[in-house]
Amino acid sequence: MHNMHISEEVAGILEASFRLAGNAHFEYITPELLLYVTCQNPSFAKAFENCGGSLAELDRSLKTYLEEYMQPGAGKHAKPQMSQGTAGLLDAAWESVQNSGGQVMELAHVLHAMYQLKESYAVYYMRRLGVEHAQLLQEMAVLKEEPDGCRDKSPQREEKAGTKKAFWEKYALCLNDGLEGVNPLVGRKEELERTMQILCRREKNNPLHIGEPGVGKTAIVYGLARLLNDGPVPKPLCGAKIFSLDIGSLLAGTQYRGDFEKRFQKVMDSIACEEKPVVYIDEIHTIVGAGAVNGGSLDVSNLLKPYLSAGHIRFIGATTYEEYKKHFEKSRSLVRRFQKVEIKEPDTGEAVRILEGLKENYEQFHGVCYEDGVLEYAVQMSAKYMTERFLPDKAIDLMDEAGACCRMHPDGRGPRDGQILVGKELIDEIVAGTCQIPKQAVEHDETQMLAGLEARMKSLIFGQDEAVEQAVNAVKFARAGLQEEGKPLASLLFVGPTGVGKTEIAKCLAKELGMELIRFDMSEYEEKHAVSKLIGAPAGYAGYDEGGLLTEKIRKHPHAVLLFDEIEKAHPDIYNVLLQVMDYATLTDNQGRKADFRSVIIIMTSNAGASRIGKPGIGFLGQQAGADIVMDEVKRTFQPEFRNRLNRIAVFRSMDAQMAERITEKKLGVLQGLLNKKQVTMTADAAAKRLVQEKGISEEFGAREIERVIQNEIKPLFADEILFGSLKQGGACRLTAEHGMFRLCVHEQQPDSRIGKKKELKIEIG
Repeated sequence: MHNMHISEEVAGILEASFRLAGNAHFEYITPELLLYVTCQNPSFAKAFENCGGSLAELDRSLKTYLEEYMQPGAGKHAKPQMSQGTAGLLDAAWESVQNSGGQVMELAHVLHAMYQLKESYAVYYMRRLGVEHAQLLQEMAVLKEEPDGCRDKSPQREEKAGTKKAFWEKYALCLNDGLEGVNPLVGRKEELERTMQILCRREKNNPLHIGEPGVGKTAIVYGLARLLNDGPVPKPLCGAKIFSLDIGSLLAGTQYRGDFEKRFQKVMDSIACEEKPVVYIDEIHTIVGAGAVNGGSLDVSNLLKPYLSAGHIRFIGATTYEEYKKHFEKSRSLVRRFQKVEIKEPDTGEAVRILEGLKENYEQFHGVCYEDGVLEYAVQMSAKYMTERFLPDKAIDLMDEAGACCRMHPDGRGPRDGQILVGKELIDEIVAGTCQIPKQAVEHDETQMLAGLEARMKSLIFGQDEAVEQAVNAVKFARAGLQEEGKPLASLLFVGPTGVGKTEIAKCLAKELGMELIRFDMSEYEEKHAVSKLIGAPAGYAGYDEGGLLTEKIRKHPHAVLLFDEIEKAHPDIYNVLLQVMDYATLTDNQGRKADFRSVIIIMTSNAGASRIGKPGIGFLGQQAGADIVMDEVKRTFQPEFRNRLNRIAVFRSMDAQMAERITEKKLGVLQGLLNKKQVTMTADAAAKRLVQEKGISEEFGAREIERVIQNEIKPLFADEILFGSLKQGGACRLTAEHGMFRLCVHEQQPDSRIGKKKELKIEIG
């Protein structure tokens, strides 16, 4: 008992039982004595009678039992004890509390345990009067929510109860009285007027707000509540109040059949007693199927239809396009009783005005001051980088988080009139952290980065200046606003021989712009069914619940360089998918979710026509230029509608001696970077470089073999020396070549107390 937490109601019954047993000198407190005292409890008495039982008859039977079987056995001053049956009853009740996840033992738990007793006159008397276990507990659960069912009839008690909230107010919040701290409504005059116009109708006066998450559906309802309090409204709406209905709270705790229906009807009937009530149901699609039992059709939506038809209570619903289509639209009878009001996403200009209207509230809350132009910049950055969310919600979140950041880290930000300034630099930091992209990619002064982009790209990609210029110009056009809206940043096709830098340009461009590189090898998508891997499997197939590889990666990284390697190997159906992407910058997966490609650079590589370059032609074809051959092959491989949607088709040059030399130096420089970590300095002479070019570069394979040569012939020379030899502690070495093989000359420095002596050790491996 001492570890049990019991309610005041149960404690009072136990205390009265001990007092009665003491006065009557009973030795034990039995379940029958406990039930006899419980008959004096108002909630039990009313519930028992509501179940059809006679409380007077039960009281009489228990009193007779006590007189006949409970003979005084204790001494005058002896304290009564609990019988074994009563102790077991309380233990069972506490176990029931723990199993249900509760914390306090209520009277219902005690009665539940009492009905489990196999041999008890208490249970026998209740069942004899026609009151069963589930019926009694259900009635008590309903009465517990009704203040009148559990209170005393004394004047003092009634007066005290009058100060409490009404039963239905736990499930319906009056928005007219809860506007303190709520952001004011800015704009949305057309939507607000349309809503009031529908509310003034004689029939079907129920507006339904449909819009994407974050566009301001709830804000319009709060704005309407504020207007009903302060502003001029049409005569039919004068004195109206808006009540927000909580469907989740209505469902909570309804364990038995009929509990929820009774509670819902009681709440709605109570609201109907108010003058000109308007009920607001957020996420109204949840009423379809809510409260249904075992697949039955009796749910909230059906319980609501009589009130919708009566017209006294007007309803305002809010949902998204997706949920409306999936759930709400399936109930045609429910749809016809509502009038749709589309809440569209505001444009950037309207979003700026909304933020300006909210600016004072956020400045006061955070104790900061937003610099001139920061709000407009926040709208632009949120619209540009937070592509999966909608204005004005994402811009408000950006403004709010920037204020919170300044509040947490006030150092380093100049005050103005005692307030901390919020600048564009902080907006950049928040966007970079939220969208998981490098800060340099979102810095408002990115013109400096773009100015030197072409020079940096040419220093990394050798001999392909024309292709580099076309790729960089496409990016510049998009950043300058010269690119057509609603399309990807760039759609490029790189064609040419293998190993000349087509894939390398994509890698360097992603690195320089601070974007994610997403690569697809199209040799894996040669079959017709492979297109489902990109956008998701259709219904009925394995993997239907998962999205496509392409759409999921773009949703995760909306700012990326998308590389389709060897696009000519892909199935033609994939070309049709890419047509939509290049035209409208959107792609819908099997789940109906859209991926936004407006901030994506699409690069496709192809080896079309490369096999014909260098081969002797027939007649005049022998004099045809390599670029012309490639373009002819491109026209044969790709359909006109595909080529017309490309921003650029860049033809890459074949490998020449100058390109080979620079690529060799670059690859050896990468190897030197690895050696620097081991404090090893490498110098490659002309003979070594020449041998790398001879073995690693060819007209047929380009520069692809260089990495194989370095991996298989040069790196083994260093491995043993770094692990076990003269380069174990670092040092300097020289890479050379003799007789078609690479040689490594290690300069070993031996320390001396006076001078350092150099000893050249020539190691021949290969």
